[in-house]
Amino acid sequence: MNDTPLSPDDRLGAFCPDSRAYLQGVDEGPLAGLTFAAKDIFDVKGHVTGGGNPDWKASQRAAEANAWAVEVLVGAGATMVGKTHTDELTRGILGVNAHYGTPLNPQAPGRVPGGSSSGSAAAVAGGLVDFALGSDTGGSVRIPASFCGLYGLRPTHGRIPLDGMLLQAPSYDTVGWFTRDADLFARVGSVLLESRINPARPRRLVVAEDAFEVADESVREVLEPLVERLASLIGLSGRERLAPTSLSDWAAGQRVRASSESWEVVREWIDRTNPRMSFQVAESCLAGRSLTSAEVAAALADRQEVMSRMRTLLAGDTVVCLPTAPTTAPPRSQTLSERRPLTSRIVQLTCPAGTIGAPQINLPWTEAEGLPVGLSLLGAPGSDELLIAFAREAAELLQVE
Repeated sequence: MNDTPLSPDDRLGAFCPDSRAYLQGVDEGPLAGLTFAAKDIFDVKGHVTGGGNPDWKASQRAAEANAWAVEVLVGAGATMVGKTHTDELTRGILGVNAHYGTPLNPQAPGRVPGGSSSGSAAAVAGGLVDFALGSDTGGSVRIPASFCGLYGLRPTHGRIPLDGMLLQAPSYDTVGWFTRDADLFARVGSVLLESRINPARPRRLVVAEDAFEVADESVREVLEPLVERLASLIGLSGRERLAPTSLSDWAAGQRVRASSESWEVVREWIDRTNPRMSFQVAESCLAGRSLTSAEVAAALADRQEVMSRMRTLLAGDTVVCLPTAPTTAPPRSQTLSERRPLTSRIVQLTCPAGTIGAPQINLPWTEAEGLPVGLSLLGAPGSDELLIAFAREAAELLQVE
């Protein structure tokens, strides 16, 4: 186990102050000389994984091994300099933690960074590290990437091993990462995805009309020109509504499925520990506990319909284009009751990829009223390299960062 002081310049409140986790990268490798941070749900040998909740941390033993993702990155030459804050037990989408506070968003002062990978996104956006690990269950990489102006990917479910991680809902949990530029994003991705293939290129772009309707007008206005430029690069495009009924129905189904799984993950720990929790997280746990077997069965059946619909849309190297988040980052002062409608809209945009286990990448190429706005590309399961390579190519051709 290696220990060293945390980054001396944690002006953003991104790092866990009670953790000294540090791992020196090997001397040679594709990521040699780079620094990274890991969300405090990834195990580091000899350290306790805190998960954003003090009672969780107090009830856990020090990890006996590094998480798979951490081990692979260090083995590729990158040096891990610390652990970063997460929303409590990863159950949040805005980056607010009642126990440890909210990291600053360096690209949107006075605004939340997004969560639950809040500290990782803030650390990268503020230049404290070159890249950072996060996780994405219901949008926890994609939303902070949008709010902080970063590249971020929710990969194909199961593509990156979850070994050595605190899970939330295993059927939805994925490992993601953040960078400030497309080239580095691709370099990190080749290590985490263990890429050995030359990816295809998108053959068709589908603009998700109902997803754009969820977004604020100011967001739509700045994204539409980017959509047109992407369509011109691909050459074949069209507009479709993703959900035959509504995206809110899709979101409701995912909420049932994920809540049911999430309750099973923490049930024994809650019974044993009676932990301190924020109102929002406690409410989430209670929602999962109260679900009936009939409700869960119905939601699982609905998932098959979503998968069938999206499989048709994404056939033939098609990618779907949609806003990553419906708004820019909201103010840190926003109340809990004010956040509820926003989080409901967010889930409408994040649920298609999560429901079918597909990759979705955030492209940080524009702003609305001086605040970052993300555009997403969603591909068929297994098309991770296609999305990353096209993002890199498009960034160069369109001359964006």
